[in-house]
Amino acid sequence: MNFDFAPLTEDDLPLLCEWLNRPHLQRWWREGEVTVDEVREKYLPRIAGRDAARPYLARLDGRPVGYAQWYDAHEGADWWPDEPEPGARGIDQFLADGEGLGRGIGTAMVRAFTELLWEDPAVTEIRVDPRPDNGRAIACYRKVGFRSRGEIATPDGPATLMVLERPS
Repeated sequence: MNFDFAPLTEDDLPLLCEWLNRPHLQRWWREGEVTVDEVREKYLPRIAGRDAARPYLARLDGRPVGYAQWYDAHEGADWWPDEPEPGARGIDQFLADGEGLGRGIGTAMVRAFTELLWEDPAVTEIRVDPRPDNGRAIACYRKVGFRSRGEIATPDGPATLMVLERPS
C-alpha cells in the first residue's frame, strides 16, 4: 500500500468535518457531531502551526483516506504518568471509511506515518493512547510494533499507553 501524508489545509476542513461525523469515528474520537465552523476553530490553529498538533491528510495511492497528526509528547507531559523524553512524539489517526476497517489499511497507514516520523533523527519514541475497549486499534498498534505500558488516566478518560521505540 502506497501511503503519503500531505499537510492538512483549510480546503480540507469540510472533508474532515464530514469524516468526523461518521458513526465509526463518533464512537472513538469523542467529538460529538461537529459543524464545519467547529472544525475550522479547532483545526485552523493546527494548520497555522499555533497548536502542538501537526495535522496531515493520509492518502493511499493519492486518494484521501484518513487523518493523522503528531505532537511533541514531552510538551504535554501532564497527560502522561511519566515524563516523556524530549524526542517523544504522540500520534492520533483514523481511517475515514468504516468499510476499510479490518483489512490492514489502518495498520499500513500507522506504519507509514511512524516511518515518516522516524525520518527526524530527534524522534526517540512514538506514543499512542487508545481507549482500553478499542481492541481493533490496540491490535493495529501491536502489529506495527507498539508495546503496551499499561492503562493510564487521561483528561479524556482511561487509555492504554502504547510506545514504539526507535528501530535500531
